[in-house]
Amino acid sequence: MKLVEREFGHYYGEPVMEYTLTNDSGMSVSCLNYGCTITKIIVPDRHGKFENVVLGFDTLEEYVDFSPYFGSVIGRVAGRIKYAAFELDGVEYKLAANEFPNHLHGGRKGFDKRIWKTEPVEQEDAVGIRYTYLSLDGEEGYPGNLEINILYLLSNTNELNITYEAKTDRKTLVNLTNHSYFNLSGNLKRDCTDHILQLNSDRFLELGYDLIPTGKIMESKNTPFDFNQGRLLKSGIKSTHSQNVLVGNGYDHPLLFAKKGENTITLSEKESGRSLMITTDQPCVVLYTSNQLSGSFSISGVPARNYLGVCLETQGLPDAIHHPNFPSIILNPEDVYQSTTRYRFFANTIGV
Repeated sequence: MKLVEREFGHYYGEPVMEYTLTNDSGMSVSCLNYGCTITKIIVPDRHGKFENVVLGFDTLEEYVDFSPYFGSVIGRVAGRIKYAAFELDGVEYKLAANEFPNHLHGGRKGFDKRIWKTEPVEQEDAVGIRYTYLSLDGEEGYPGNLEINILYLLSNTNELNITYEAKTDRKTLVNLTNHSYFNLSGNLKRDCTDHILQLNSDRFLELGYDLIPTGKIMESKNTPFDFNQGRLLKSGIKSTHSQNVLVGNGYDHPLLFAKKGENTITLSEKESGRSLMITTDQPCVVLYTSNQLSGSFSISGVPARNYLGVCLETQGLPDAIHHPNFPSIILNPEDVYQSTTRYRFFANTIGV
């Protein structure tokens, strides 16, 4: 196993480094100290051909100018917070309204746009990068000095393990996730509409016109939001269900796991034979089929277009601070925020 470091660019005078982790099987993960951003994940298809299975850019300038959070860590709070404000113990906190009038993905300069401290991690059967960052009291409007520690660890079993830990000196909000866009076809040869998603989820959150949860929890059975037996993503993209249409024809919804504790998500693409198994201890996954990805930029030479990737953001429920019936995302000084999500890649060799 090995770790290779190279300079990727400069951000306001600070060097941005790219770290490439490679295991003994040839799988590699590349990531930046800018936003903990995963730029590439190289894995084999059923024929043993190694290709990139996440969306990313070749230059730092493209990340700064165009990135819709490609591969980055999102925080302090993933998703939207209605009206960019919340109350804790009778005190109202005003956040950056970077998606006016709401707050999105940590604000104007969230964790995805910060330079993180890094250190290499080498173990007998794994190699990784440890990220640390101190989010100061008042940053983007949040209270408390928040110390964040994130570890990316690549194993010889083709598994990327991401662990999150955070501590605060004042009561605050924390809900972290990684915002990678996956495309298992390899090197963006096809879009994600023929990807099959399977997970044990019986409910999803209804969204309002502003794409923020209304607070209503919907039953997924007999709807395009039922993924228990596996479902093509295009079934929701083509659906006339009001919730699919609302988000631009597709998905941008929190899917709630049917049981507490550890849960598994499987994403697969038949033509390449690639599959991704995600295991998480979070209560939900936000499924986003890149319904709003089109723009005047390219992604490694491929023009941006809708449905080019799919995000599976394991996290707490969005806008939970405004919904007492949702699991709390409040972090107290005496507690530690901890979460783990594992991504294991494999290929079906049947038919080779």
